[in-house]
Amino acid sequence: MFDARLSVNRRFLVLIALLSLLLSGCSQKFQNVSDTFRLAVRGDDDTVKSSAWIEQLPYASMYARIGDGPQAFMVLALAEPAAVLTSSKATEPTMQLKWLAADKGMLVTEHGRLVKTLNLPLGNLVQVTAETPDPVALGLQLPTTPTTWTRRIDWQPGYHFGYQLTSRFEDKGLVTIKINNITQSARYFIETVDVPSLDLQFDNAFWIEPASGQVLKSRQLIAPGLPEVETQLLKAYGR
Repeated sequence: MFDARLSVNRRFLVLIALLSLLLSGCSQKFQNVSDTFRLAVRGDDDTVKSSAWIEQLPYASMYARIGDGPQAFMVLALAEPAAVLTSSKATEPTMQLKWLAADKGMLVTEHGRLVKTLNLPLGNLVQVTAETPDPVALGLQLPTTPTTWTRRIDWQPGYHFGYQLTSRFEDKGLVTIKINNITQSARYFIETVDVPSLDLQFDNAFWIEPASGQVLKSRQLIAPGLPEVETQLLKAYGR
């Protein structure tokens, strides 16, 4: 787990306070808005919210699942330009979306890619850096998007810094997925990731909206030796 000092950011603390006040002021149907990642390790039942409930909530939201644990509900706490760009050659600012749970566990994503985690019980992804844009950010559905990508990641616990990951993306075609009982079409991509220094290979998966390339659902390994996180987008940022 990260040092608690990492979360002592004035704007972030103010946001948490405002979020708590707003949620506490809502009607009873808005109780327990942020189910925690603590649920994922204590074996409680999956969290399921109705589509109408989600639409009324004035925050972007998603489901997340750690490993084989149950499904948790998260809300978007903050959206801001990335301090450290995933790609140093990006032409536009990359927005980092910070998804918050009630126990201050957090997932940070860029274009649906998991780039950082905070306060997760088994360990955390510290940083992702790359010299070229992430194909997920460019739009996996576009014929001009590269099908390979190299990046470096840092993670904890331990001193795991600068490990190189090389990815290959494969288009598995159109599939039908169901998110919160709503059926929709998606393009399904498998990302095969090699970690040469560890002689390790693993797969990530992305289900994207066929036209826009927005990640609707994903399954991503936090880091070698840490569990997968599955996400399902419920209400997109900016809606």
